[in-house]
Amino acid sequence: MAFAATRLTAFSHGAGCACKLGPDELAEIVGPLADHPAYSSPNLVVGIGTADDAGVWQLDSNQRLVQTIDFFTPIVDDPFDWGRIAAANALSDIYAMGGSPITALQIVAWPRNGLAFSTLAEVLRGGAEVMKFSGTTIIGGHSIDDPEPKYGFAVTGMVGTPITNAGARPGDRLVLTKPLGTGIITTALKRGACPPDLAASAVRVMVELNASAVQPMVDVGVNAATDVTGFGLLGHLREMLIASGVAAVIDAAVVPTIGDLSRLIEAGHYSGGSQRNLSSVRPFLRGPTPNEATLKILADAQTSGGLLISVDADRASALVAALNHGRSSEAVVIGEITAGAPSVAFS
Repeated sequence: MAFAATRLTAFSHGAGCACKLGPDELAEIVGPLADHPAYSSPNLVVGIGTADDAGVWQLDSNQRLVQTIDFFTPIVDDPFDWGRIAAANALSDIYAMGGSPITALQIVAWPRNGLAFSTLAEVLRGGAEVMKFSGTTIIGGHSIDDPEPKYGFAVTGMVGTPITNAGARPGDRLVLTKPLGTGIITTALKRGACPPDLAASAVRVMVELNASAVQPMVDVGVNAATDVTGFGLLGHLREMLIASGVAAVIDAAVVPTIGDLSRLIEAGHYSGGSQRNLSSVRPFLRGPTPNEATLKILADAQTSGGLLISVDADRASALVAALNHGRSSEAVVIGEITAGAPSVAFS
């Protein structure tokens, strides 16, 4: 494309959701505020207490508002693709709660003297295409001059009974709807060391909306769900297990990945955010663990990743079949929920 000469990733210190503050850092910052009056209300259905994907507000006896915000630094060099990925990623939290997005506000940080406004226009065009496809109306936004470009959305939706991360039950099967590896791949891309076909595969995964999972989750009836983004599979699973008061067993051998990531890992293409994820979850793991490369994949910071769903064992096959109808990514059962203190073991 005409924008190939502008390496957007060269303007950022990290890539996509790997730029998030780590889970331990956030706990230190937000934890003391949990009892502050500003974080509670009789109308608040889901707040910060369970580290869920989005907040839920009771409007009346039948209607609930679901709200989220997500933005990040360039994860790819093509501005149109960055816009598409940022939009898909922001919408994902709404879908993880079983909601339908209705409006969005754009968030833009742009180096006025470092990057052309025509490049920003392409970023916004990419975001608009995905929002249009999802049926979401962009109603405004805010921009600032910033030496490091950032882009994303605050999204508002509606939901009936929200699907939270706090309902997982012993005996449930864990279903993952997208392969892992976007953090490793985009870190290599930022360093100019990613094979083009692998980068293209990662973009296809990241722009795929999780919208197609909502109706199957509602129809089948699932117990819990979360999307897998900046804290990696293990980090977001840990949040689900803590919120639900249960443990889990994962079959690492069946967890899907975007191609063969081994060479990129061996070459050291692993982000600081992902490394913080891995350090944070290590004390949470019990029993024998997979090799280090596998653990790195399981803790890899994802951008616009799939959904991690906890569903009754006798409904898992029906859910997987419904999820895989007409989608490019394949949903798979990767483990199960067990009784016990929140922790993760491997089969």
